[in-house]
Amino acid sequence: MLPRFPYSLPRFPPSPMISKTVKLSSSLFNNPPQKPTRQGYGEGLVEAGAADESVVVLCTDLTESTRSNLFKEAYPKRFVQMGISEQAMAGIAAGMALTGKTPFISSYAAFSPGRNWEQIRTLIGLQNTNVKIGGAHAGISVGPDGATHQALEDIATMRVIPNMTVLVPCDVHEARKATVAAALMTGPVYLRFARANSSVFTTTQTPFTIGKAEVYRDGTDVAIIAAGPILYEALKAAEALSKSGRVGSAFGGKRIEVRVINCHTIKPLDKKTILAAAKDCGAIVTCEEAQIIGGLGGAVAECLAEHHPTPIERIGMQDCYGESGEPAELLEHFGLTAPHIVKAVQRVLRRKK
Repeated sequence: MLPRFPYSLPRFPPSPMISKTVKLSSSLFNNPPQKPTRQGYGEGLVEAGAADESVVVLCTDLTESTRSNLFKEAYPKRFVQMGISEQAMAGIAAGMALTGKTPFISSYAAFSPGRNWEQIRTLIGLQNTNVKIGGAHAGISVGPDGATHQALEDIATMRVIPNMTVLVPCDVHEARKATVAAALMTGPVYLRFARANSSVFTTTQTPFTIGKAEVYRDGTDVAIIAAGPILYEALKAAEALSKSGRVGSAFGGKRIEVRVINCHTIKPLDKKTILAAAKDCGAIVTCEEAQIIGGLGGAVAECLAEHHPTPIERIGMQDCYGESGEPAELLEHFGLTAPHIVKAVQRVLRRKK
C-alpha cells in the first residue's frame, strides 16, 4: 500500500520555478475554485457561435450533461436534438460540414466516439470533414456511473484516425479556449472533457495554441508531461518534490526540481517541447486520466523511442477498466494523484543515466 503523502503544500505563493509567462491562477495552491471542464465546452460553444453563424451543435439526448444546453439557449435555431443516435449524428454532421457548416457533435465519450467510431473514421476522418467531436464524461472521474461510462480508450482510438486533431484541456478556462480554437480551424477535432469538478488553476490570460505544449513549471531533474485535469496533480507533486528534504536526501541531498508541461494537444504532438525536456532533464513521467496504451503516454513513448530514448514512467490507467465510486476515491485507487506521481518520479530518477 502506498504510504500517506508526507509532503504538505504551501498556503502561500508557489515556488519561483512556476512560469510567470503562462499566467496561472494566483490561488494556484490555495484552494482554487472547482468547476468541470465540460462547463468550458458549453461556454466555448456559445462564444464560437457568436463569432460565426456557421457553427451548429448536435447532441444525443444529453444536452445538459454535455453543457450543450448553453448553446441551445443562446441559438435554438442552430441546435439539433438527435435523440439516442450517435451513428446518425456523426453522419448528419459530416453532411452539414460539406454544406459549409461547422458542426459540433456532443455526447458522452463512451458513446461518441465510443459507439460511432466507424462513422467518425469513414465519414469525418477519411473525408476530412470539418466536424468537431465533443466527448464529455471521459476518464475515471465519471465516478458512480462505472466502467461502462468511463471512456478510457478514447484518446488512443481517436489519435489513430488520420486528419484528426486530439485536444485534452486541463480546466474550465482551457476547455473554453480549446472549443473556440477548434471552431476556428478547418478539419476534424476531438475534444475530451470530464464530468467531475476539478481545480481551476489557469486564467483567461493563460496561453493556449493548438499543437503547442506549454511549460508551466521549470526544472531540469525530471519532466512531467500531463494532459487534462491531472495536470494539477502533477503541479502539486512537483512542488512537493521541490520542498521536501526527505525526498531530496535519497538523491544526493538536493531538492528535485521538476519541469511540468501541459501537453493539451495529443495530436499533433509538440515533439520540439517534449524532446527539449528529454534532453534537458534526462527522465520523463507522463500523466493522464486514460489508458497509457495509445494515449498520451504512448504518444510520448513513441516520440522518445524514435528521436531520443529516455527513461519514462507512465501514470494512467494500466490496461484495466474502471469501477464505480466517488471520483476522488477512484483517482486515488487507480494511482492518479500527486503521491503516486511523486513515486513515479522517484522510480524514473533511479533509472536516469
